[in-house]
Amino acid sequence: VVHINAGVAGLVAAVVLGKRMGYGSENMSPYNLGLAVIGAALLWVGWFGFNAGSAVGAGARAGMAMLVTQVAACGAVLAWTVAEWMLKGKPSVLGAISGAVAGLVAITPAAGFVLPGSALVIGVVAGLAGFWGATALKHWCGYDDSLDAFGVHGICGIAGALLTGVFAYGPLSASASTPDGYGASMEQFMIQVYAVGAVFAYTAVATFILLKIVDAIVGLRVTDEDEREGLDVALHGERIG
Repeated sequence: VVHINAGVAGLVAAVVLGKRMGYGSENMSPYNLGLAVIGAALLWVGWFGFNAGSAVGAGARAGMAMLVTQVAACGAVLAWTVAEWMLKGKPSVLGAISGAVAGLVAITPAAGFVLPGSALVIGVVAGLAGFWGATALKHWCGYDDSLDAFGVHGICGIAGALLTGVFAYGPLSASASTPDGYGASMEQFMIQVYAVGAVFAYTAVATFILLKIVDAIVGLRVTDEDEREGLDVALHGERIG
């Protein structure tokens, strides 16, 4: 829910806000790849607390959640890197860290519900889906999503939510009230489908309304001059480097 919500909100915001000046004609690669790698590394470590910590205890289920988080992230890194290598002729560090985030996103709804083998499949699917979302889908649709919020978080959040219904292993979530746990089934898969659709629709409509309200009150875009100068300088009077 977290990542589908964020991804769809990012997509709607990108469409309503419009493209950056020079998008498609100027080099808009990351300013500092080293800082991006540090950020991804911090996310990767912090994600263990996010997924395993959701068990609210240091038991076997929390340990499994931590393990599958690592497995899925690694699988997604490899899948994204290989796909980029095959289609673009060379792998990239940016692609690798994007793949890591894609895998972490996709395993989040499944952590604590799937086994390591299934987590690897989810990770590989997420790496490929994220790469597609951040490249082909964005190009086809023509929106400017500078952080690939929808391509990585939205697409991989949807993939992870749906695959939870495919790979959920009942005994992992068994309890006194639900002795069989929540296992994979067509019924569970359809519940996941309904949930994805509901979050997608609600977030898209709510985000559009909020953006229009903000635009009417204070506006959404800075001036052309401020955009050319850069928002670090225009809004804060400083820049790195």
